This record gives sequence, structure tokens and C-alpha cells, in this order.
Amino acid sequence: MENDRAFERLASLSDAQRPRPDRAPAKLKSRIYSALVNELALSGPLASLNESKADGRRLCVFEHAVALLPIGEDAKRRNPCRICHARVCGERMDHAPIFWPACPYCDFHNG
Repeated sequence: MENDRAFERLASLSDAQRPRPDRAPAKLKSRIYSALVNELALSGPLASLNESKADGRRLCVFEHAVALLPIGEDAKRRNPCRICHARVCGERMDHAPIFWPACPYCDFHNG
């Protein structure tokens, strides 16, 4: 009975929504991205958000807000994605409802 529901749901997907077998699911990409950034943070400090922005990297809305805060550069070298709802949604949902420009998790789900 459980298999019947799964097959019915799969059959109801339109061609545009049907997952492509040659692409990894967005939530898997999100988890891999998080793991890679965590590994980078373990090996040493990340570039500060201000440095990233100066190098031409676009910041998401949340990163931009943190970059503007009157806090030390050490705090701006931490990974703000660790406490962002976009990461949580991105890692746990198939089609996460996140639409922030320059957010990697949004890019995985909406790209």
C-alpha cells in the first residue's frame, strides 16, 4: 500500500517536475555544500564577508546584513549559513521555499 502511494505520486509529477537521473537532488547538494564549508572552517578561518564582497563575490541578504554589523572581523569570518533557515530547509526539503539572491541553497533548489 505504501508503494502504491509512492508510485501514484511519482506518476502525478509533470515532466518538468520529474527528477532528472543525471542530476543530484537539491537537498543532497545542500548537504554536500554544508559539509565542504564546515571542512574549510576546520582547516582555518574563512575569508571575512567584507573580503568576499571586495573580491566580487555576491553576498546573500543575511550575509550582507552580518557584513554591515559593527562586529569584529573574526565574527565575520564565521559561516553565517550555519544559523540560516535556508540551510535547514535546503538540507531537509526536496523543493525548499527559499528565494534569496546569491544564496547557494536557493541556487541548488531553484536552478
